[in-house]
Amino acid sequence: MGDSIYEIDPLRCTECVGHFDQPQCQLVCPVDCIPKDPDYEETEQTLRLKLLWLQGLP
Repeated sequence: MGDSIYEIDPLRCTECVGHFDQPQCQLVCPVDCIPKDPDYEETEQTLRLKLLWLQGLP
């Protein structure tokens, strides 16, 4: 809201896999403007591996 602009880094986004049943950004967005990026379609397994990588786990 206001002057703030939020951007989602697709290289760091796990679509909340491992934490929630669905991406929380889409739930709280007041204008429903967070579509899935077709250039970064990932499977649940890929998202879980990304989560482990971001946490520094093997």
